[in-house]
Amino acid sequence: SNDEVLALIYKINGDIDFVVDGQQIVTILKKQNHWIQRMFRKIKVNIPEYKRVTLDEYASYVFLQIDGIKTVEAIGQKLEEKYGEASHPLYERLLLFLNHIDVNEHYIGTINH
Repeated sequence: SNDEVLALIYKINGDIDFVVDGQQIVTILKKQNHWIQRMFRKIKVNIPEYKRVTLDEYASYVFLQIDGIKTVEAIGQKLEEKYGEASHPLYERLLLFLNHIDVNEHYIGTINH
């Protein structure tokens, strides 16, 4: 139900490294540590240790709200306070993003699912 979805709480995956610049833009650093990547590095093929994924302003703002305490509803309220109409349709977009970085990217996970 809608209430259950809005009550979800996410936390950032402990395996994820990220940096935040002065403009509060988040760059995710995904370790490229597959055995094939390590093997190629040994034979001096230039494979970066990290894949860098820079989030846009909205995504960075949402990502930085994820703290293992705030519910989806609370994050949505903060997003609306900051961006107003530009954040609409609010929960449809927010839930699509959260689902993507949870299910596809594994940057976050729910703690009360």
